[in-house]
Amino acid sequence: MIAIGGTIGTGLFIGSGSALAKSGPAGVLIGYCFIASIVYSIMMSLGEMATYVPVTGGFTTYAARFVDSSLGFSMSWIYWFSWAITFALELVATGLIIQYWDDSLSIGIFIAIFWVVIFVINLFPVSWYGEAEFWMSSVKVITVLGFLIFGICINAGAGQQGYIGFKYWHEPGAFAPYIVDPSRPVAKWVGFWSVMIQAGFSFQGTELVGIAAGETEDPRRNVPRAIRMTFYRIFLFFIMTVFFIGILIPYDNKDLNNGGYTAAASPFVIAAQLAGVKVLPDIINAVLLTVVLSAANSNVYSGSRVLVSLANDGMAPKWFKMTTKSGVPYIAVMFTSAFGFLGFLNLSPNGSQAFDWLLNISGVAGFIAWSGILIAHLRFMKGLEAHGIPRSKLPYRATWAPYYVYYALFFCILITLTQGFTAFMPWSVEEFFVAYVSLIIFAVMYLGHKLYTLIVYGAAACKPVSAKDMDVTTGSLDLDAEIPDEVEEPTSIWKKIGTGIMG
Repeated sequence: MIAIGGTIGTGLFIGSGSALAKSGPAGVLIGYCFIASIVYSIMMSLGEMATYVPVTGGFTTYAARFVDSSLGFSMSWIYWFSWAITFALELVATGLIIQYWDDSLSIGIFIAIFWVVIFVINLFPVSWYGEAEFWMSSVKVITVLGFLIFGICINAGAGQQGYIGFKYWHEPGAFAPYIVDPSRPVAKWVGFWSVMIQAGFSFQGTELVGIAAGETEDPRRNVPRAIRMTFYRIFLFFIMTVFFIGILIPYDNKDLNNGGYTAAASPFVIAAQLAGVKVLPDIINAVLLTVVLSAANSNVYSGSRVLVSLANDGMAPKWFKMTTKSGVPYIAVMFTSAFGFLGFLNLSPNGSQAFDWLLNISGVAGFIAWSGILIAHLRFMKGLEAHGIPRSKLPYRATWAPYYVYYALFFCILITLTQGFTAFMPWSVEEFFVAYVSLIIFAVMYLGHKLYTLIVYGAAACKPVSAKDMDVTTGSLDLDAEIPDEVEEPTSIWKKIGTGIMG
């Protein structure tokens, strides 16, 4: 539920509208499916490592353990940076959603109010956080399922537009031109490729199940199940949602192209308006507020726990490990929450660009973290081979490895390097900085850690971890142990309801 809560948020409910405007219904559908295929490889790679070595520090530890300490350091910090920036992004979205009802209200008021709400929730014992996240995530799931049913009915002719079918795929078209002269075929390719970061941002969070692997009961059985089921459910929600968005809304709709990220630009709201359902847009907008708060709640939780793992590994100040009596790392929560104040950038004269800036910065940081997971898995397989441990004995094995891993890694790196191509059409220093600031920060941290290690520990400590020297046994599970049979525990009526909703 934490992974679902952290993933299904602004990227799907608001940002998917701009993706449709840039690439058209076929372009956005293909783009999301393409990114989903990459995510599938990432989740399987994570599953293989987390099942065999369920470390408490989270999956970022694998990069330092199997590849290079500098990669582990920079990857961990850029991953934390991604969640901290996303928290600011979600706070901006809360203000924009409220403005749907009254645009005279300042966004800053609601950024401040909801910052306090999320901060306080994360200071309470984790059981409070989990309870709040369960119900808010349930609202998301119910809303998406309701939208899918709504989309089927409206497409079949229940709305004021009559039967729709695939008419918007014919007029204005299945693919939208972007930036380049529409008469040139490359314009539609540019539109498609511009959606990659948006789609990647939408899917980020599926890897959150790896953070709790070390604290999971019976990880040999439960971690693979959680990874498989989380991915399948999110894949269903995202792919089906963008499909119905594409057949219900033409990509040239003026609300999609208004350059803003208010709730009025949400494809959920636009679809309801086009269908002539007067009350539904307000209901959807209220749900959007819950959606964004849930994602923001998950951002602070995940970011603070990454800081704790960094402190445990000696890569961050020790005071990040300080906790309350109930075990909440309050210093890490405070530090992560502080970055939510970046949301006030939206109050600047060029505030309408704040959402774009934060989304792009966070999206690129997520692709860097994904690349680190894939590289760690490739090295992990080499380490197993060097120590004579056959992968066939692992409790969970990534399908089609290593070829599928190479596929995902190639495109993660390619998208990271090329996602800022619009900065060159024409050249814009501002757009270039926004597109590549996460990559620049990552490179500075990696090289800085390398230099520090060289000066303090010598050249030998700077070398990548060799396969023969790799530690693939500490904290690993007994490969000869049998997976215990499933034991059915007493289940409350509320848990049954939640399980039914989630499939």
